[in-house]
Amino acid sequence: MAVSANRLELLQIADAVAREKSIDRMIVIEAMEEAIQRAAKARYGAETEVKAEINPRTGELRLWRLLEIVERVEEYGRQISLKEALGKNDAAKLGDYVTEPLPPIEFGRIAAQSAKQVIVQKVRDAERDRMYEEYADRVGEIVNGSVKRVEYGNVIVDLGRGEAIIRRDELIPREQFRYGDRVRAYIYDVRREQRGPQIFLSRTHPQFMAKLFAQEVPEIYDGIITIRSIARDPGSRAKIAVTSSDSSIDPVGACVGMRGSRVQAVVGELQGEKIDIIPWTNNIADLVVSALQPADVAKVVLDEQAERIEVVVPDEQLSLAIGRRGQNVRLASQLIGWDIDILTEQEESERRQKEFAERTALFMNALDVDEMVAQLLASEGFSSIEELAYVDLAEIASIGGFDEETAGEIQNRATEFLDAQERELDEERKKLGVEDALYDIPGLSAAMLVALGKDEIKTVEDFAGNIADDLIGWTERKDGETKRFEGTLSAFPLSREEAEDMIMTARLKVGWITEDDLPQHEVAEGEDEAPAEGAVAE
Repeated sequence: MAVSANRLELLQIADAVAREKSIDRMIVIEAMEEAIQRAAKARYGAETEVKAEINPRTGELRLWRLLEIVERVEEYGRQISLKEALGKNDAAKLGDYVTEPLPPIEFGRIAAQSAKQVIVQKVRDAERDRMYEEYADRVGEIVNGSVKRVEYGNVIVDLGRGEAIIRRDELIPREQFRYGDRVRAYIYDVRREQRGPQIFLSRTHPQFMAKLFAQEVPEIYDGIITIRSIARDPGSRAKIAVTSSDSSIDPVGACVGMRGSRVQAVVGELQGEKIDIIPWTNNIADLVVSALQPADVAKVVLDEQAERIEVVVPDEQLSLAIGRRGQNVRLASQLIGWDIDILTEQEESERRQKEFAERTALFMNALDVDEMVAQLLASEGFSSIEELAYVDLAEIASIGGFDEETAGEIQNRATEFLDAQERELDEERKKLGVEDALYDIPGLSAAMLVALGKDEIKTVEDFAGNIADDLIGWTERKDGETKRFEGTLSAFPLSREEAEDMIMTARLKVGWITEDDLPQHEVAEGEDEAPAEGAVAE
């Protein structure tokens, strides 16, 4: 055979390509087989079904023509009748294939070029698959490479067995790279794309810092110290919260190292980025005090439902707490995941005085009492007419200068005011066209129905079509900034659980769901709702 003389050369070529491209040798041999099949088709005719096979041990090449066994032959180059096939093989049956050996072929210039293109394409596809599979499993790791080129601010990195890109926005500000520079970066994404797998690297990702600390601090690598949260302003400043599972090991001291050696190694890699290391605690108030260092905090007020923290600092500490261009408070907010409002002691005092004056005016107008009585109620912590109407009478009577008769009169006036207000709101609700049936949903008041009516929610079915976010609003965090979107009932003290229960009740009433669809954790009617002794009530 003319081709058999080159059988050893075929295997040598397959081995060389497989080694160079780091792919399986059999993939190269299969690409060669496909290339030879295509060339043989051009030689014997496109209607001929050809199969080529290269022996991976000896390199011997064989060619066959495949003929499908059918009842009635319509394509003579591809099919053979069952009767004729049985003459060649007694076990032949419909749907099987009969093989006929073909003589070896001489590759002309065009056939050889076509075969080369097939092999190159197959090898390139195999190389891309190998590269994707290798690096897809390495997402979240740090890799080292050398700069291959810089295009429009994006850095192309040679990883040895692949090529990756650090986009301009993933580079530390004012960082410059040139051809041949060594670079260390974090793999944050690997994607299959039309032009092949794309490996995306980052030097600004928070986890890049976490991995650098893991390399420098053995206790983090061993899992004794855990990095709970990271907030970065790349190239400028960062805050990192750490905790230790071993009480004998100080997590902050371990990360700083002897004379700051460990943290300085990370700072050096991040172009001098200043790093504040703080101990993590589940107590949000203590955590925010640590996160706002070096500023001193005088007072912390938490709003757990809105995940918002109000921090009061001494007047002279305000600029330190906020930081240059708001950097300190922004990083502290990212680290904790809550919004932080900074107030000075003077601002808080002015606000308290303003709120006190507003409550005093409210009580004077609503209850028709003089300023002294209104101030007494406000100073005792009453902030609304509802509180006065529904609080235990003894609480009002215990205020200095009040007796039970005075307390009863104040509570009666509060109740009358609320009843009058309820009647006015109910009239407005009717004008808006909100149906009475919405009152059957527990928790909805006349004021809420007016708010619903203004938002074109006028029937139980309209209400049932909402989700909790539509009613109480939602927040979105992006790039460390929080944006608040208000809901129809955001002005009312309504929790997410209460909103969801109202919606489920409405859906039950309009027949969208049944009792069986309600959450299983709900307490059945008549069941004792009090937790057992020693249990923790949610």
